[in-house]
Amino acid sequence: MTSLDAEPPDTPPTAGRPADVPVFMRHRLGLTHPGERLPLPAWLRQTDGENRLPVAAAVVLAAAAQLALPEALTLGPRWVMPAIELVLLVALSIANPVRLQREHPLLRVVALALVVCLIVANTGSAALLIRSLLNGHSSNSARTLIGNGAAIYLTNIVAFALCYWELDRDGPFSRAQARNNVPDFLFPQMATPEVTDRDWEPYFFDYLYVSFTNATAFSPTDTMPLSRWAKLAMMAQSIVALATIGLVIARAVNVLK
Repeated sequence: MTSLDAEPPDTPPTAGRPADVPVFMRHRLGLTHPGERLPLPAWLRQTDGENRLPVAAAVVLAAAAQLALPEALTLGPRWVMPAIELVLLVALSIANPVRLQREHPLLRVVALALVVCLIVANTGSAALLIRSLLNGHSSNSARTLIGNGAAIYLTNIVAFALCYWELDRDGPFSRAQARNNVPDFLFPQMATPEVTDRDWEPYFFDYLYVSFTNATAFSPTDTMPLSRWAKLAMMAQSIVALATIGLVIARAVNVLK
């Protein structure tokens, strides 16, 4: 006996009903009748796993920036945290070299551990830099000050971009499988689907852009955080960025005078 909820044989796999679509999008997509169907945007349906290479490149860049810091601005020997981060990245890359296709609870733990290592290491470096600036123990070279501040600022952007990417809608695997249709970050393409390509879905670069604008403007720009964890994460990132940039620039200007 056929279930009342079974899909008709001629229904395309990308078609959806009102029940499949978040309430805030139903009117914009024209889903107003109970039996109506239409193609869903890519971020609401199953898609191929995301490419890991941009993520890996960003993590390597952040590790290199951490290595460029003096040991006075790192938690322990300056090579320890970058080494841990690269080992975790290698483990994730072995499981999914290019496309994110192989999912496992242990890989999820490793991915979140990488996020924690990046954020803790960089926040610690920012705190040490701020302490040295306030105590007057920082370098008297404007070039060195700006270089150290830039390394921390860059790592801050990558670390929180990775955080947003790993946690939004339960992570990249969950997003690819369309398990969670309630976004933690509301991108413009989600809010205005009528002017957006239906094949659009958020990739790491989108979260990197959110992280960059938040660290630069110290507030959301075009993408709004919806969940409380997202708001707290953006607040923490803005605090680190603001304190680092403000104090480094002030000290550098004072040195140049």
